[in-house]
Amino acid sequence: MEIRTVSLVGLGALGILFGHHLASRMPRRDLRIVADRDRIARYRRDGVFCNGTPCAFHYQPDDAPCRPADLLLFAVKFPDLPDAIRTARNQVGPDTLILSLLNGIESEDMVAEAYGRDRVLDCTSQGMDAVREGSRLTYRNMGSITFGEREPGLVTERCLRVEAFFRRMEVPHQLSTDMRRQMWGKFMTNVGVNQVVAALEGDYGLIQEPGPARDRMVAAMREVLALSDREGVGLSEEDLVRWLAVLDRLDPGGKPSMRQDLEAGRKTELDLFAGTVLALGRKHGVPTPVNRDLYDRLLDMERRGLARRPATPAVRCDPGSGSSGS
Repeated sequence: MEIRTVSLVGLGALGILFGHHLASRMPRRDLRIVADRDRIARYRRDGVFCNGTPCAFHYQPDDAPCRPADLLLFAVKFPDLPDAIRTARNQVGPDTLILSLLNGIESEDMVAEAYGRDRVLDCTSQGMDAVREGSRLTYRNMGSITFGEREPGLVTERCLRVEAFFRRMEVPHQLSTDMRRQMWGKFMTNVGVNQVVAALEGDYGLIQEPGPARDRMVAAMREVLALSDREGVGLSEEDLVRWLAVLDRLDPGGKPSMRQDLEAGRKTELDLFAGTVLALGRKHGVPTPVNRDLYDRLLDMERRGLARRPATPAVRCDPGSGSSGS
C-alpha cells in the first residue's frame, strides 16, 4: 500500500523543516498539521516560516473526524509527547505507520504502548542545524532521517513503504538494519553537543575546534559509550568518531535545541539526556561525573530561565481552526 497521506504533530524545528519540505511536494490536503484549535489559531495568526518562506500548511483540528493517515510523524519535544500521542488519536488506523523524530531512546516505546508496536518503526533524525525563533525557522543543512525495524538485520514491507515515500518526496534518509545502535549513537551525540553548547552558552563552532569545550563534550559522550556496553548495545570508539564527523559538518553559527530552549525560557530535554545517563549510571554502578555536573548546571539555568519568562497571553480561538506540537 503506497503512502499518500501524512499527519504531522509538532511544529518545532523538525516539524517546520520536514513539514515545509513535504508541503512543497504533496497535494495540500494530503499533509495534515494536526493540533488543537487554539494552537492552530495561533499558527494562522502569526504564520509559520521556513528560511523566510511562509509555510502553506493544511491544519487539521485534533478533535475533527478524518480518515486515518498512511504515515504519522511525531516532531515534538520529549516532555510534550504524551499530549502529542493523545492529539494524534484520530489519525491512526489499522494500516497507519508511525515514526517518532524525537531525541532520546524512549519515545518509540511510549508511542507503541499507545498504538501498538506493529505500527511503529524506530527512527532518528540527525545532521540538521536548524534554528527556531518563535514560528520562524532557518537552516543550512537539512540533515536526514534514519529508520528501520527494531530487530537487527530485518527489512520488512513496511520499511520499504516508508523508503519509497521518502524517495518520492526527496527526503534525505537511510534505511538501517541496526536501529538500536543508531539510536544510541544519536543519544550519545545529543548528550554531548546539546548539553555542553547549552551550558557554555555557545554555538556549534564552540565544539568544532580542539579545546576545553570539545573535550568536555567528548567526555560526556564517553559516559554514554560506557553505559552502552552494560545495556548490550556496545558502541565503540568508531561510533564516537563517526558521530563527531556529523557534528563537524554543521553550521558553526547554529545552535542545538537545548541552547535555543534556554534562550527562549522554555523547559529543556535535560531529563532525557543527562537525566537518562544518571539513571543508567545508578542502575549499572557506572560513574557519570561529567553528566552529573552538566545536569546540575543546566537545571539551574533552566529554572532561572523559566522564572524570567513572562506569562503567555491567552489565544482567542477562531471558529473552525485547530493544532499541536511545539
